[in-house]
Amino acid sequence: MNKKKVILGSGILVVLIVAMTLIWTNFREKPVEGSKAITIEVVDSKGKSTVYELKTNAKYLINAMDEAKEQGLSYEGEEGPYGLSISKVNGERADYTLDGAYWGFNVNGEYCNLGVSKQPVEDGDEFEIVYTKAE
Repeated sequence: MNKKKVILGSGILVVLIVAMTLIWTNFREKPVEGSKAITIEVVDSKGKSTVYELKTNAKYLINAMDEAKEQGLSYEGEEGPYGLSISKVNGERADYTLDGAYWGFNVNGEYCNLGVSKQPVEDGDEFEIVYTKAE
């Protein structure tokens, strides 16, 4: 009789665990899509353009760039006295000391006066990251 109670109790426990898992899966808080629709366009040294479209709640451009990593955007840089200095985007390095090349950042057709860590993101913004050579 004791063995039957253990088996019955174990069966009930398994059913409760499965039921709770199903309830949690169906009613847990789902991720919410961002409220700002933005684009980030990368133009490489050959003029090839890659566009990343995001629905985001990012406060700054760097946060949006981090989110765009899921779509394939990659970047590298170093912190300096003026914030993060981006030296490599999508595998392509721009080195001003070698040939005057750098990654230029624009927002809505205007040059960004702030670094990527301080550039605010607003709904509808169109960002460009452009391989640029000083002349």
